[in-house]
Amino acid sequence: MSPLHKSRSSSPEPVALHEHAEDNLRYIRATMENATSFTGVSGRGYFLAGLSAIVAAWLAARQSTQAAWLLVWMLELLLAGGVALGMTAFKASHQGKPLWSSSGRKLLLAFIPAMTAGGVLTLALFLRNDTTLLPGIWLSLYGAAVMTAGVWSVRILPLMGALFLSAGALVLLTPVPPDLMLGLGFGGLHIVFGMLVWRHHGG
Repeated sequence: MSPLHKSRSSSPEPVALHEHAEDNLRYIRATMENATSFTGVSGRGYFLAGLSAIVAAWLAARQSTQAAWLLVWMLELLLAGGVALGMTAFKASHQGKPLWSSSGRKLLLAFIPAMTAGGVLTLALFLRNDTTLLPGIWLSLYGAAVMTAGVWSVRILPLMGALFLSAGALVLLTPVPPDLMLGLGFGGLHIVFGMLVWRHHGG
């Protein structure tokens, strides 16, 4: 066999080169997705926040004044928000991608506008002594915030946001008990999706 024939027979096959290129593209794509997504959202934090929301819904439904009802939910906001944010910061730090990393900041910046609007509307309606629309507004705006921020995080979060948005619409457009829906939303949805995030994306 001539040296020229040997050289031709030992050259890599075009198919092998093609497969190698595909492997490289998959690796690059996965690296870029990991670099732009914040995966530090804590499933355990969502789960605990959901449990506290169920208790808050039970307590709020038993209040006799609008001010007392609102106070229960504002305390729940501080408690659940602190737990979820704290556990997310802890998880993100252990992943080597702190909460204040580039992807973490993008998630927070996407989350804040709708939540700020919710805060302004809450104050405005409370000053008018009319809190009847607040449950629907809270669920809707929180859903919008989660859908927007979820673009920068794990893929399941936009779905959770869409369900919150649907729950808000249901409260605003139908005569369902508002505290029940708040419990099912901030309680039930957080528990279910918290467990899913916990299972598939770590604590």
